Amino acid sequence: MGRPAGFLEVARQKQPTRPVVERLRDWREVYRPYEPETLSEQTARCMDCGIPFCHSGCPLGNLIPSFNDLVYRDRWQAASDRLHATNNFPEFTGKLCPAPCEGSCVLGINDAPVTIKATEATIVERAFGEGWVVARPPARRTGKHVAVVGSGPAGLAVSDQLNRVGHVVTVFERADRIGGLLRYGIPEFKLEKKVIDRRVALLTAEGIVFRTGCQVGIDLSADDLLSDFDAVVLAGGSTVPRDLRVPGRELDGVHFAMDYLTAQNRSCAGDELPPGETISAEGKDVIIIGGGDTGADCLGTALRQNARSVRQLELLPRPPDSRGPDNPWPQWPLIFRVSTAHEEGGERMYSVSTQAFVGDPAGRVTAVRAARVEPSVVNGRSIFQAVPGSDVELPAGLVLLAMGFTGAERTGLLEQFGVRLTDRGTVWRDHAWMTSVPGVFTAGDMQRGQSLIVWAIADGRSCARGVDQFLMGESDLPSPVS
Repeated sequence: MGRPAGFLEVARQKQPTRPVVERLRDWREVYRPYEPETLSEQTARCMDCGIPFCHSGCPLGNLIPSFNDLVYRDRWQAASDRLHATNNFPEFTGKLCPAPCEGSCVLGINDAPVTIKATEATIVERAFGEGWVVARPPARRTGKHVAVVGSGPAGLAVSDQLNRVGHVVTVFERADRIGGLLRYGIPEFKLEKKVIDRRVALLTAEGIVFRTGCQVGIDLSADDLLSDFDAVVLAGGSTVPRDLRVPGRELDGVHFAMDYLTAQNRSCAGDELPPGETISAEGKDVIIIGGGDTGADCLGTALRQNARSVRQLELLPRPPDSRGPDNPWPQWPLIFRVSTAHEEGGERMYSVSTQAFVGDPAGRVTAVRAARVEPSVVNGRSIFQAVPGSDVELPAGLVLLAMGFTGAERTGLLEQFGVRLTDRGTVWRDHAWMTSVPGVFTAGDMQRGQSLIVWAIADGRSCARGVDQFLMGESDLPSPVS
């Protein structure tokens, strides 16, 4: 490392953000870039740890100490090459990944970990700005044609990898724009959509064909793809939202989080939404059920829509401020975190279970009835039991269900292909990423279940190797995931 004692001399410094009062007035990205000198100091904290556990913490196996050292030495183009060697889309992970690499950073044993995620984001933006990231179409084509269903991070990654080795790739996306969950499930203030457009333009220039507004299973049948393509990859994600079946669920004003976020993203894109699809928090008391990242995305969105109040309810207890004895390094630290959305306002309530939704005579939600819960074990199962006398009624003009997803949509696409499903509702695959149907592969959340963007990209890269091997008999493509 360029500065062996840097981790002893430099403290971790968070990536700067725009002031809260400024960013609540628009939908632009929250983060500001580091000053070059500051980032150089931050990369100097990457220690010569001998065994860099960050490699295994990152599903992609990013060569983190290497690109940190290159940034410290002001060798930015080499850092970009090193980063892109293992990650197709560092501009996505650098903004959206929760950074499991930082959770396994050796320095994190007794100090704050290295700022890996922010460094990654800065490298790729510098690379695009300098013109180092350019289209590189394959020198030759194999004559093999591959259909990829779904254009989220897994679908884009598998497409990119297969196109690089010369296969002709067509991506089918049922929405009107490419990006999947990146496009309509992530708020603009976390990922400005011009970042997706920039990468899609590059992939298009490299020869990948994108077909939007085409839903396989309706507009095209499974038989159409199987007859027209040499291989098919299913990368449609885990899109069935977890519902909350309590009294009052049918009331107007109770929505799934993805419907809410999609509506706002379409509005940011300039789309005119039909009245029935417009969901606004303006002037309302908002209750978000679910304490994860999607709930935080709803929180930031509601605040920008000028909600009167916002509460985020979480069934689990508040996490500790530091690792517990049962959560040692290098496991992912299960600790209390404050996202940029939480910095902006709202209230978080822990150990709370929703009992019912209350409505007015017109059928609109007016309140959420909830109770405090405590964990207990009944017949060997961990459950949460309501504390007697802890009921509370919280005012609500808008309720957003952000409790995750239960699996892939089973009708249409999967039904027609006839692929085998697991007990969890995901698509079964073998070690080569092939489903139970020969020549049909799967990647991302559709086979893994709801997960992180970095896992989706790693799955896509690994699936591409399986497809390439199926088509050509061998493959030199990497496979970060077994």
